[in-house]
Amino acid sequence: MYLYPKWIRLWHVINAVLFLILIITGISMQYTDKENASYIVGFAKAIKYHNYAAIILTINFIIFVTGNLLTKNGRYYKISKENFLNELITQLKYYSFGMFKGEKHPFPVTEDRKFNPLQKLTYVLALYVAVPLLIISGVGLLFPEITVSKFFGVSGLIYTDILHISMGFFLSIFMLIHIYTCTLGAKPTSLFWGMISGYHRDDEHHS
Repeated sequence: MYLYPKWIRLWHVINAVLFLILIITGISMQYTDKENASYIVGFAKAIKYHNYAAIILTINFIIFVTGNLLTKNGRYYKISKENFLNELITQLKYYSFGMFKGEKHPFPVTEDRKFNPLQKLTYVLALYVAVPLLIISGVGLLFPEITVSKFFGVSGLIYTDILHISMGFFLSIFMLIHIYTCTLGAKPTSLFWGMISGYHRDDEHHS
């Protein structure tokens, strides 16, 4: 079934590339000396590439949110309160035990349900909470004059930096887990090809 329209696939590829750039340059800035030492990318280049990637990521995020508002794709991210906790527990049990016993997926992919309950919750937290906080804190670091000067006697810039690093770390872990779960299709490469072709194969036990 056709689940990944062209705009989603393009957004996904751009997002993946930008995240890699942001992770590499972010680590470089964290561990590189301003004058001599170079961890992965030189400090000056790391700042420049990090800022460019952040600006494009922000634009890409706005396109993603707008696309979800204007197309049917947004329905996949809506969490219904009814039975959601029970469904989430069922999905966790499947990932913990069921899939290793060869059990059928409790929430197979359909045209109306692209994500299982755990995926949906994770994607909402990552895309609608962590990414906005990452962008907002990034803007605060890029323009420190707009950041609260002090909060409980501590520099607002420190809080902003901690928030930015925390969200970056969370999203990095999310990306690693996302890559792993994408190998849980009928074949390790099936779900990756689905993002390239736009079609999801019905015989996949979608992660």
